[in-house]
Amino acid sequence: MNDGNVVTALDARTNFGKLLRRVEEEGRSLVIEKRGRPRAVLLSLRDYVRLAVPEPEVLRIIGHESRQKGTNRLAARQIDQIIKAARKAKRR
Repeated sequence: MNDGNVVTALDARTNFGKLLRRVEEEGRSLVIEKRGRPRAVLLSLRDYVRLAVPEPEVLRIIGHESRQKGTNRLAARQIDQIIKAARKAKRR
């Protein structure tokens, strides 16, 4: 198993449990490569959430724009209808 931040797909498959512990305990991400090309990244759940969840300032801006446009008062059913109509129009 490679001690760096890059592991082969074979090493990842063979040592998956060890890699999970390493990612969680050391707080580092690992690049998984296959045939010398990077294919995926293994990262901790904490890092994933940090990357996937918008920052509070972004949420504040989205909320402000929603109130300005009046979309903050839409019911879930109305939102679903808007999404369906937009998807239908996109297919045309």
